[in-house]
Amino acid sequence: MFQTLYSYFWWERLWLPANLTWADLEDRDGRVYAKASDLYITLPLAFLFLVVRHLFETYVATPLAGLLNVKEKVRLKATPNAVLEKFYAATSKHPKQTDVEMLSKKSGCTVRQVERWFRRNQDRPSLLKKFREASWRFTFYLIAFIAGMAVIVDKPWFYDLREVWKGYPIQSVLPSQYWYYMIELSFYWSLLFSIASDVKRKDFKEQIIHHVATIILISFSWFANYVRAGTLIMAVHDSSDYLLESAKMFNYAGWRNTCNNIFIVFAAVFIITRLVILPFWIMHCTMVYPLDLYPAFFGYYFFNFMMVVLQSLHIFWAYLIIRMAQKFITGKVVEDERSDREETDNSEEEEEVAKNGPLSNGHPVLNNNHRKTD
Repeated sequence: MFQTLYSYFWWERLWLPANLTWADLEDRDGRVYAKASDLYITLPLAFLFLVVRHLFETYVATPLAGLLNVKEKVRLKATPNAVLEKFYAATSKHPKQTDVEMLSKKSGCTVRQVERWFRRNQDRPSLLKKFREASWRFTFYLIAFIAGMAVIVDKPWFYDLREVWKGYPIQSVLPSQYWYYMIELSFYWSLLFSIASDVKRKDFKEQIIHHVATIILISFSWFANYVRAGTLIMAVHDSSDYLLESAKMFNYAGWRNTCNNIFIVFAAVFIITRLVILPFWIMHCTMVYPLDLYPAFFGYYFFNFMMVVLQSLHIFWAYLIIRMAQKFITGKVVEDERSDREETDNSEEEEEVAKNGPLSNGHPVLNNNHRKTD
């Protein structure tokens, strides 16, 4: 049964145009072609990425955070309360107003006390943790974008998209394309492996969908030899991500003006690349040009379906980004629409501490510490 499923999965009519077989993509005459077995290395590389990330966050990002004066907020310890702790652990960390009123009656606390108790939740990610994660992603995305441009900038299909399909699928793969693919795919595997322990953002579910769709798209585009199109798509994605991560880093460091300015640049680059270049150039290239060479086949439909999934996420994120940019421009910025849920969710107690110092028996302890801004 397994052998039957395996044979059906790799049936040429699913992945290749008519009258072509996997034998046509076997290495010959010094020309190397993409093969599914090439992707086996990405799983070990993904775990290597996790090790490198740990070392980077420990020995690079943490000292950098110190240089940028990234400090933890003073957090007040929540008073033990069995009723509230049970609801927090089993039901929700963010109760609705009706839940707050119900918990007030059950716990014997006032509504105000219940609201304060939940804002003092102790397992929210630390500022340092968020800075280190953003630093790691910024470093990778920046290097990946520069490397990706180096891989494709001298290729004819970078300037003429019809060259993407010239000779398809009998297109040999260069070593630079191979490593670009393997490293990108390994990185996204590592993001998927670490997503449970990373800072949980508001768009957590969308992030999982994005990572899975990206892994599927990169993998399929490799063994179906959509490599030329794949390198263009990866470069477009990497072109804006490092800007977002750098804006987050400056936000955590308290450099608000720098953060805001970078975010505006990020918003412009994101919209141009994800809502203009990707759908009207690259997706047009993957949907229209192949039909000039071959009748549509399953691989064609599958690849473009996954592109539509990614583009749907881009539209969703663009909506959030535009909302955020409007707040920057009008001076009404409240929080990053794509950030982790509690990134700027400060309780009134913490704001009071920032102004007056930590509380002692309900009264502020004055000090001379003041927050710096750029």
